[in-house]
Formats: sequence, C-alpha cells, structure tokens
Amino acid sequence: MYRPTTLACALLAALPVSHACAQDGNHVNAAGGAVELDRITVSASTSRIPDSEAALPNTITVIDQAQLQQQLAVTRDLSQVLANLIPSFSPSRQKLTNGGETLRGRKPLYLVDGVPQSTPLREGGRDGHTIDPAMIERIEVIHGANALQGLGASGGIINIITKRAPREDGAGFHDVAIGASSALPHEQDSTGWRASYLFGTRSGAFDFVGGASYAREGLYYDGDGDALAINAVQGDLMDSRAYNLFAKGGWDIDGERRLQLTVNRYQLQGENDYVVVDGDAIAGIPATSERGDPEGEGPRNRSTSVVLDYTDKSLAGGYFQAQAYWVDFSALYGGSDWGDFWGDGRDPNWYDQSQNVSEKTGAKLSWSRGDFLDQRLRLTFGLDLARDTTYQELVASDLNWVPETTYESWSPFVQAEWWLTDTVMLAGGLRHERGKLEVDDFTTLPVYGSQAVEGGSPKTSETLPNVGLVWEATGNLKLYASYSEGYTVADIGRVLRAINVPGRRVDSLVDLQPVIADNREIGLDYDDGRWVAHLAAYWSDSDLGSRLQFDPVSQSYNVARERTEIRGVEGNIAFRFSGNGQAGLAYATTDARFDSDGDDRVDSDLPGINVSPDRVTAFWTQRWTPAFDTRVQVSRSFDRDFEHKDPAVVTYDFDGYTTVDLLGRIRLPLGTLDVGIENLFGEQYISYYSQTTTPRNDTYTAGRGRVLTVGWSHRF
Repeated sequence: MYRPTTLACALLAALPVSHACAQDGNHVNAAGGAVELDRITVSASTSRIPDSEAALPNTITVIDQAQLQQQLAVTRDLSQVLANLIPSFSPSRQKLTNGGETLRGRKPLYLVDGVPQSTPLREGGRDGHTIDPAMIERIEVIHGANALQGLGASGGIINIITKRAPREDGAGFHDVAIGASSALPHEQDSTGWRASYLFGTRSGAFDFVGGASYAREGLYYDGDGDALAINAVQGDLMDSRAYNLFAKGGWDIDGERRLQLTVNRYQLQGENDYVVVDGDAIAGIPATSERGDPEGEGPRNRSTSVVLDYTDKSLAGGYFQAQAYWVDFSALYGGSDWGDFWGDGRDPNWYDQSQNVSEKTGAKLSWSRGDFLDQRLRLTFGLDLARDTTYQELVASDLNWVPETTYESWSPFVQAEWWLTDTVMLAGGLRHERGKLEVDDFTTLPVYGSQAVEGGSPKTSETLPNVGLVWEATGNLKLYASYSEGYTVADIGRVLRAINVPGRRVDSLVDLQPVIADNREIGLDYDDGRWVAHLAAYWSDSDLGSRLQFDPVSQSYNVARERTEIRGVEGNIAFRFSGNGQAGLAYATTDARFDSDGDDRVDSDLPGINVSPDRVTAFWTQRWTPAFDTRVQVSRSFDRDFEHKDPAVVTYDFDGYTTVDLLGRIRLPLGTLDVGIENLFGEQYISYYSQTTTPRNDTYTAGRGRVLTVGWSHRF
C-alpha cells in the first residue's frame, strides 16, 4: 500500500484522525533532507491518533531533525526556518513578534507537543518563541483551516515536537553545542553566541531527556551595513538574551501502558541597550538603531509548562491516550507615551508598558480502534477540555488594559476512516465545540474615558464537519480531495480594550462571534524514489472573517469582521540526480479578498498583514565527500499590488526581493562544524511587513544583510 511523502503527505485536518506520513525504509523528501529513520510518522500530538496507515486528504510538512539542523546552521529564528521551507508561509519579520506572519493567508495555531501556545483571546503575536531550538526534535505543519486541535487553527497547525530519550534499553547520549554569529562585514556589536547541553538515558522501564540552553543576540545589520531598527514596543530577537530549561521523564508501566511528564521553562529578555532612529518611510529610508537608555524594561517572553501524558495501547481493544497540561505565559511589551493618560492633566507625558498574561489548563482524551469490518474501518472517539484565562495589564499604572477574560470549552468528536477498496479510502467525522466566554464588569482605561462596561457570558456552539476521499492510483501516485472546517475567535482583547463610548455590554458585541473558515482542497502526491512531487489547490472562505485594519486615531490595529475568500495553489518538486545530490523547487501563490462594503461579495484585496506574497524557493544539496556536504537555498518573494474597491483608500504595494543562503557541514574527528551564510549576496531590502502596512518612520525596517554563523556540536 502506498505511503505519502514526508513533505507532502495527506492529512484530514478538520478532526482528530490518524495517518502515516512516510514510507518504510530510508526516504528523501522534497525539502532536501534525507530521512535516515526506519519510519517517519506524524506524531500522536499532531494527528491525535497513532498507528493509522491511512493517507488522508490534506497537506502536511514535516521538518525532520536533519532539515532542522540544516536551517539552524543559517538562522535560529523559527519563523525564518518555516519561511525557508514553506512558501505559503509569510516572510519572517525577524522579530520577537510574529504578528502578520500567516499560513495560507490565515493565522496558524502554535503547539508544543500538542499543547497550545497561542493566545487567541488577546492575540499578541508572541506564540512563535516559547522554546529554544536546541530542545526541538522536529516540526510538523498542517496546512489549512482545521479543528484538529480546537480553537485557533484558522490557517493551520505548527506543532513543535520536543527531544526524545533513546529507544534502546541501556542507551544514553550527551549533546553539546556552541555557536556564534556576526554580520558580514563584522560589526563589533553584531556578535551573538549560544550554547546548549542535553542528555538522555533509558534504563529498564524508565527514560529521561533533559537539558539547558543559553543564548545572546547582538545587533542586526542590513545589506547596506546600517543597524536594523529595534522594535521597541512589539519586541525583538536582536539585543536579547534567552535561556531554556527542559526535562521529560517517562515510565513504561508495562508493555502496553506509559506515563510521561514534561516540564519546560523558557525566557527571552530584551537587553534594552538601543533606541530607534526614525527613518523616512515615504522616502524609502529605513529606521536604524543607536546606543541609548530607553525607559522601562526590555520586552520579554516567559513561558512555563507542565504536561502529563498517558497511553494505553490495548484499552478495550483500542488505543487510548490522555494528556493534561498547564501553561503559564506572559509577554511584556515595550513602553510608549500615553499623553494625558489620566485625563486630569496630572501627568501630560505618562509612560507605560503592557504585558499579556495567559494561563491555560486543559485535557485531551481519545480512543481509537481500527479492526472493524475486517480491518477496513477505524473509529475514533474523543473529548477535549480547555480553559484559557487571559488579560493585558499596564505595568506602571497597575490597571488592566484588557480585562480578565476566560474561555472554557468542551469538544467531543468522532471520526471514521473506511477503506472502501484496497486503494480508495473515505474519511469523515464531526467535532462539536461548546464554548463560553466569561467577562466580569470592568472599566476601560482613563484614556478611553473610563467607560463602565457590563460584563457577560456569550456562548458559542459549533459543529464542524469534515469529509475526504483518497485514491492511491498507483504505487507512486496518490490523489485526494477534502472539505474541512476550522474556527477561531477574533482578537477579543482588541475589541474590549478600545471601548470609548458608554453603555456597552459584552453580550452585544458581535465581534465575539467565532470565525468559521472552511477549507476545500484537492491535490496529488508522487514519489518514485528519485522524483518527489506534491501539488495542491485550496479554497478557504469565511462568512464572517477577521481582518486587521489600521486605526489612524489610536495608531493601532483593530479587528474588522467581513466576508473573506482565499484561493491558492502550492506545490513542490525534487529530483535526486545521484546518491549524493538533490535539487528541488517549491512555489505558492495566493489570492485573498474581502468584502469592504458589506454587500456579502468580496471586492478588495486583503492587505499584506493578512496574506503573504507569492513565493518560490529552490535548493541544491550535495555531499562532496563523506565528511563534507553543502546546501544552497534561494527564496524569491514576488512583487504584489493591493487594490481596494474605494479608490480613496490608500493601499501599500510590495517590491519583491531575492535572498540566497549557503551552508556547509564538516565532520571533524571530534564533532561536527556547521558554517552558514544567510543572505549570501547581501541583498538590501525592506521587509514585507514594513512595505505592506501603514508607513511609520520608527518601524519601517530593512531585512538582515549578510550574516555568518559558525557552530560546533558533538554527541557522546
């Protein structure tokens, strides 16, 4: 029976469903990484169901350990890693914030081992940086809106899988890694460095993997040799320090049952050593940075999580898995001048900075059995429970900008996979989401007039279907089609915090209605051992979408609820021309429009903060000797014009750019040396985000210029 490729395997993403995403034996995927494992499958934390060999209809990208290490030799920014390998993912902002980074034109849900990191109640754009890359085994990305993991995956799922212990009894390992990076030509304050140590062991029924990492980032420079502007409010990766403590312990109770506990603590802290020097956005002159002593504390991400997993492979003849989690997350933003914040003239230049605080608790339960109808039918049942409490506070005034909001949900689901013949499979199911948002009475900030707002408990109840068909036409070719629905909520925090008129009630705010996005997709996968190809076309619509729009009065982005329609095509092809060399090409194009006048017909282009440009990536990997191999990768973002039905509305177009990365790996007598050069030719360009959002002289920012990264690692 055919098994889909690692890069372009099929997955029915609307509901919990099982699948396998690799072939037996060694495999080369279309992203250019050779997989040396016996079998690569999408993990249970992503698929929700283990051990299924169904090829289900949607697109998934698995960034395995080999590919991840290749990319980390060039950049430690996970958003950049995703953009390098997935053309339908937006170009990275190269900042701590990932606001405006989308997948297929919608916001993806970030997970770590299946545990949600995103905070949709107050979307702060910080969910992409909650764990250090040294702790990551691989990354699994589901493309397209789905309800697989519940709330938040309107654009897809990015599930980060953490390191695992050795598989063999008595085995152990120690991983040591150090690295440094610098702008080329070298600038004294551009140097960054990092170090990590992990160890793992297995003894009898017990196994453990744990480690620690520390990193410092210097200042970034553009292709012209000028310092990039620090993002003083939203946060930045440069001029920062980060640490991570990680531990995962497992107990195989017997041959069928296992208990596992994972604890992770991550913090990234801005050093606050620089201030922004405004550029001239209209004239195309980017902002820069200079040494300074800004007021307040540097922006910060802090995340602590505890996860307990239990599996029983033979409960009532099926596979049972349960997960309970607790996540405590806070994101501190830089400060700004609020003017006459108190409204009484006591301080006409009030300075304050905000912090998002979110606490998540939840449980995921599923039971799956696949031996019905002579092994042709698999049934899966499950229940998800979640509670997310979020608020946004102002540190200096000790007031809540966004009141404490709690979203509670319970979601039962059922899923079936039925092999009609040996080559045709039908899949379908339902997920029912029942959620309640609780907001007490609150008062808005004095700057909004201290408006008294009546709290409420609006409820949502949605049933989300999915259906798909797979035809394994030959041993090398698979065709599929699917329909699935995903959902999220609009950024509730932006709605609640901006109320500036009296007499409002939470229950009457239509913006609290969920965003339901349907995802239709057709595609094919081909793999004959030398050629690997994937092609998919998709349609994603929302009757009541969620679009960020700029408010010139508040100088911030608010949420507009409008009909949206997104159409796209993505594909990749790779050819192994010898045992030591491979080359490939990937392309993604998107057309995304919204209804600007409320007549239920789309008429204007979604702006760049909501959708990525058309992109093409290419790579060539070559092993020159057993001890030396290289990879060249190219990324091209094409020009894009944005149109609005109303000619009076100003739109911002995009001038594309091309970057080239080069990396080499040298196997030394002791350890391995990685050398990477990002933006090899020093291309000078303005970031996609800066070009396509309302120009601001302080955030109009160039992209990174040429960067040299050198790293040494050793396992013993």
